[in-house]
Amino acid sequence: MRGASPEIARPSTVTMAIPSMSPANESDRRLLEMMARGDEQALAALYDRFSGALYGVALRIAGERADADEIVLDSFQQAWRDSTRFREERGSVAAWLTMICRSRALDLVRSRVRRERAVNRAETAAPGDVPAMGRGPTATGASDAGERGRIVAAAMEQLAEPQRQAIELAFFEGLSHSEIAERLREPLGTIKTRVRLGMQKLRDALRAYYFEASP
Repeated sequence: MRGASPEIARPSTVTMAIPSMSPANESDRRLLEMMARGDEQALAALYDRFSGALYGVALRIAGERADADEIVLDSFQQAWRDSTRFREERGSVAAWLTMICRSRALDLVRSRVRRERAVNRAETAAPGDVPAMGRGPTATGASDAGERGRIVAAAMEQLAEPQRQAIELAFFEGLSHSEIAERLREPLGTIKTRVRLGMQKLRDALRAYYFEASP
């Protein structure tokens, strides 16, 4: 079963150059085809190949290193989800990834502006105003720790074994992505994507219990 997507190892120098179309482009296309079939190693290979260039794109637009890190992760997560929709006649894999990254970066900047406006409104609100609260876990009936534990355990069981193993090492043993990669003898990019994809699946599975309901 495919997952739903990395601690960024930033390059020592950020380059904006995107690899040109050539034999490398054919290699990129093959990796994307493998990724569309659920191959995490192919996703890790594309991440290692393009994350530095995409980080430069994200940093130029967002202006913050932490935001650029998040944008790169989100970009590869979207690429994983949308890999079957790539069409070679519309451009190279590199250009496709760059387009995704730019879109995610602009979305983040717009979201940042909306947050700033919300904060400004909150600061100017009357002292007695109380914001509406979403429903918490008790609204769904999962009110005690034992029930929550069973729900989380059931969600973990739905993950692919490699994703579950990486998340357990990260959150239950407190290992860093680099330490997990060393323990499992896997590429760092593979570990990053496994944790990212697994966490996305857990959020989707647990949203009804642990996240605010929509108004």
